Amino acid sequence: MTARFALLGAITATVDGRPADIGHARQQCVLAALLVDVNAVVSVDELVDRVWGENPPQRATGTLHSYLTRLRRVDGVTIVRRAGGYSLLVEDPLAIDVNLFRSLVAQARGSDDPSVFERALALWRGEALAGLDSDWAVEERGRLARERLAAELDHTDLRLRLGQHAALVPELLARTAENPLDERAAGQLMLALYRAGRQAEALSRYQAVRTRLAEDLGTDPGPELRELHQRILTADPALAVATARRPVLVPRQLPAPPAWFAGRVIELTALSRALEFRDDTMPVATIWGTGGIGKTSLALRWAHQHVAEFPDGQLHVNLRGFDPTSEPVPPSVAVRAFLDALGVAASAVPTDLDGQAALYRSLLADRRMLVVLDNAADSAQVGPLLPGSPTCAVIVTSRDRLAGLVTNHGARPLAVGLLDDDAAGLLLGNRVGAARLAAEPAAVSELLAFCAGFPLALSLVAGRAQTRPDLPLSTLAAELRDAATRLGVLDEDDPGAGVTAVLSCSHKALTAEQARVFALLGLSPGPDISLGAAAALAGLPVAPVGRVLRGLERLSLIHQEVPGRWRMHDLVRLFAVSQVSDVDREPALRRLTAFYVHSGQNAEKALDAFYQEVEFVELPPDCQPDTPADGTAWFNAEIPCLLAVQQLAVELGWHDVVWQVAWNTATHCYRLGLHHDNLAFWETALTSVSHVDTKTAAVIHRLAGRAYSRVQRFPESLDQLQIALGLVDRERDPVNLCRTEQAIALVYKRLQEWQPALDHQLEALEAARRTGEPLWEGEALTLVGTFAARLGRHEWGRQCCEEALAVFREHNDVEDQADATDVLGLIAAMTGDHATAVRHHTRALDLYRQIGNNTVIGGTLADLARAHLALGQLDQARDAFQQSIAVFERQARHAEADVVRQELAALADGLVPTQRR
Repeated sequence: MTARFALLGAITATVDGRPADIGHARQQCVLAALLVDVNAVVSVDELVDRVWGENPPQRATGTLHSYLTRLRRVDGVTIVRRAGGYSLLVEDPLAIDVNLFRSLVAQARGSDDPSVFERALALWRGEALAGLDSDWAVEERGRLARERLAAELDHTDLRLRLGQHAALVPELLARTAENPLDERAAGQLMLALYRAGRQAEALSRYQAVRTRLAEDLGTDPGPELRELHQRILTADPALAVATARRPVLVPRQLPAPPAWFAGRVIELTALSRALEFRDDTMPVATIWGTGGIGKTSLALRWAHQHVAEFPDGQLHVNLRGFDPTSEPVPPSVAVRAFLDALGVAASAVPTDLDGQAALYRSLLADRRMLVVLDNAADSAQVGPLLPGSPTCAVIVTSRDRLAGLVTNHGARPLAVGLLDDDAAGLLLGNRVGAARLAAEPAAVSELLAFCAGFPLALSLVAGRAQTRPDLPLSTLAAELRDAATRLGVLDEDDPGAGVTAVLSCSHKALTAEQARVFALLGLSPGPDISLGAAAALAGLPVAPVGRVLRGLERLSLIHQEVPGRWRMHDLVRLFAVSQVSDVDREPALRRLTAFYVHSGQNAEKALDAFYQEVEFVELPPDCQPDTPADGTAWFNAEIPCLLAVQQLAVELGWHDVVWQVAWNTATHCYRLGLHHDNLAFWETALTSVSHVDTKTAAVIHRLAGRAYSRVQRFPESLDQLQIALGLVDRERDPVNLCRTEQAIALVYKRLQEWQPALDHQLEALEAARRTGEPLWEGEALTLVGTFAARLGRHEWGRQCCEEALAVFREHNDVEDQADATDVLGLIAAMTGDHATAVRHHTRALDLYRQIGNNTVIGGTLADLARAHLALGQLDQARDAFQQSIAVFERQARHAEADVVRQELAALADGLVPTQRR
């Protein structure tokens, strides 16, 4: 569907050649106000001002939104909401006649062909923005009229040079009558009359202009018109012929714009900002990113959209900094090519690079030109190719970050990343056809996922589909499904331009150390990697690996979305893996998995939880684990990587790694309420249960049972816990007997079946006393006290909890102090001592927050609210209920949130809720 818009006359829009209904004059004004700044954001305030000026209606914003809604219904009109305003998006800005007019005029000014001017002027169908009467429309109309007049005058100059003076006289008579004070038009008429043999009439025209200027403006004609008058008086022979001076050579070297382009609206806008002329400095923009990411397409798209802004020409060179077929272009070769394009004779070109560069800069001085330096290797290659004039603009594309240009030349860097899903789908649809995509949505989703927003991969897939129109997209998706062969499939049709060829160019620029680390990074299964993990993977100290990572990032092979964590695109990862030697592979993965196990152990110790010793997998000598001071922050950053490493260990059959990764994460997941992540770890650990000893198998089943209970899957929980209990050696393993009986008791607690909960907890208490661990005995006492109180045995419950609290205080166990204090609050509330309940719950909350345990505070807040409510402290109760709901919702515990929400609603209705945790 092709939409075209016309502003040079009445406002019109056509779609595939058919007129579109764009509404009445005000609605047309909204469309015009967006079209003049196409693809840019126009604020709501600016739109209102453009449409109504200083006297907008009372509900101008609402009316504006109504107009925008109607315009969005017009086929081919794409209006999107952006931060602060609206944008009208057009794939080809030349589909708007104003932009086409300016582009043609810019071309005509560098040409000896008057037909180009004629094509530009033929676009005018009358007065611009006809029918619009706002102040903005009137001002814009005047500006466009001045552009038209300037083009007409330039057109006339060209025709005079070509000897068309006789044909011009009637036109110039009409133009000077319409613009009697325009000295340039008067001079053109005088010259045309003189060349047509009408010298006296030419001189009388001068006198008429002189008189009119004196009467209307009190001034004389300017020096150019006076000089022409004098030359006509003396019959200067040079005026008698139409041999104007040779026009300055205007190079037009831009390659064709990209045939297929989608998205990049933000990047195009950022490039426009970077290339604004300001502060008498030459604007330089560097576009950097991975090979195949679309840097050149972006540069050429912008250049063609803005070609009218550079009437003195555009220079372009492919510097081949990363090219599969040739070496980088030396700066001297590139400068010499530019001098040739600017019309410098070979004999006049200096022999040294400095002299060539100086001549090049002299030729570009004061000329409005665009220089596009594509595929640069580094800043040194670019330096001699930079003009020195603030009237020129430069775009440089590279896989290198070109920090030297940013530092030394004030270049504004623009990183080009992956296409979002919408743009990727549009790019594929533009090439393959929307109907073909609509017929196989599942296959399209797969193809987009395999390409992961990588423009080169999308283009290769699209090309493969285009050359095989009868091939189902599902078949193409199946070919790409196997990651091990995906690169080969993408490279099949054009090996020299495929992903492998493009990435090989970047790989060729690496040192041996960088190449080895880059290859090993491909083995990392997580979405990103930290410096410590990368060092472990490489078996090297952190400092040199940090330098290597910065070098790889400079060449756009990896990038940081979060400081200190590096990412690699999926296709780059596949290429990297293909470079790994068989000798390096297993040792590297052993180091990586050991790093995550031992770093996780250190992070759990930093959580200040009761720590149970485990015999972890061996730590290789060339692997240094992290020792984080903040265990929570470490786990927050690494959870996705730990899940991926655990899956990798399953595939490799490294079963101890599988369950030990899960073991280390249990406390963190519990405290932060990450119950579904916790379950994912332990469900994966269950796949290794038949490959470990009986004692370890019991631990895995127990912790899997705990994980199921925390996501309310109680039948699976009890099944796992009963298996665990059956595996425990009741006589010789009191530790696991205690933990398993207690886990079963906690499931019954969640089911509010208090008697079986108490029965199992008493078994846990007896086993805890056999372990000799006072903290476990205290924990068991706390739970016995909880269940006893629920069964109405309040005094026994209080005694158990106070005994436990004394143990926890003695050992400075903050988490268990919080649990015991919280239960004492419940017991106080049950016995009607609500003031004591408030005190205990408040203290428990302080302790939970101190250690970052967010799992239980939702319930504690609800209990605190109930105690406040019982004391008639309604504001405090309402606030605590609201905090409780917020905690439950953050943890996706919607059922618990709904219970508290009902209590809060009852409070709002003046009712006293009776629901208790």
